[in-house]
Amino acid sequence: MKKIYQAPIVKKAFLILKAISTATHGLRISEISFKLDISKSTVHGITAALEDQGALIRDPSSKRYTIGTTLMELGKAAYERMDFKKVARPIMEHLMEQCRESVFLGIQNKDSVTVIDIVESRKDFKISSPIGTSLPLQAGAVGKVFLSNMTQTDARAYILEKGLIRFTPQTIMDPDIYLKELETVRKTGVAFDDEEYISGVKAVAAPIQAIGAYTPAIWVVGFTAGMEDEQIPSIMAQTREAALAINKKLAGTP
Repeated sequence: MKKIYQAPIVKKAFLILKAISTATHGLRISEISFKLDISKSTVHGITAALEDQGALIRDPSSKRYTIGTTLMELGKAAYERMDFKKVARPIMEHLMEQCRESVFLGIQNKDSVTVIDIVESRKDFKISSPIGTSLPLQAGAVGKVFLSNMTQTDARAYILEKGLIRFTPQTIMDPDIYLKELETVRKTGVAFDDEEYISGVKAVAAPIQAIGAYTPAIWVVGFTAGMEDEQIPSIMAQTREAALAINKKLAGTP
């Protein structure tokens, strides 16, 4: 069995960074302490060390901490090292021209999905999202793709432990029905989301083969009015073909 090494101070540092990154106007030490239930003295020591490394910036007047440039540089370097983005990009552009909707590329990051690239639709009204956006692992079609990578037994255990999250009135809340959806994704290589994550929005997703430590997926997102029912089968086929094309190119990449 693999031994897991614990480093509490590192975990607390990451909890602090995550809390600050999700706060629109930053956080003060007292707010971080209350939010994370960590003593003020510990928060002060960690934030001071992170500020010294440029990971945090402290506003002298408001005393609020925000994310520093060091983390931005690290994030940029991490994204640039994902060579499969370069492989996927022209195929994503072609898929966007085919279906005329926005096309996303993302990777699983434990219990979330991180958007690493997007080709926006040319439509005036389109779905978009900043690169680096984090989505819940159960988010619609792309969530089904990542959860379908698990065995049915592991997926059932995950759902029973985490529970299904209701995002909209259309969200599937019956574990058995959801697990059947995952089985369908495994068989067909494509997932569909009919307003299950965002009301008024549909999505189609397909898995891409694992690349090192990364597990990617590609997905198409559009407003329900633009993705009519009769278009869905062709969009599903196009998305699946795009994922297969990316896999083939990756297989030929040294």
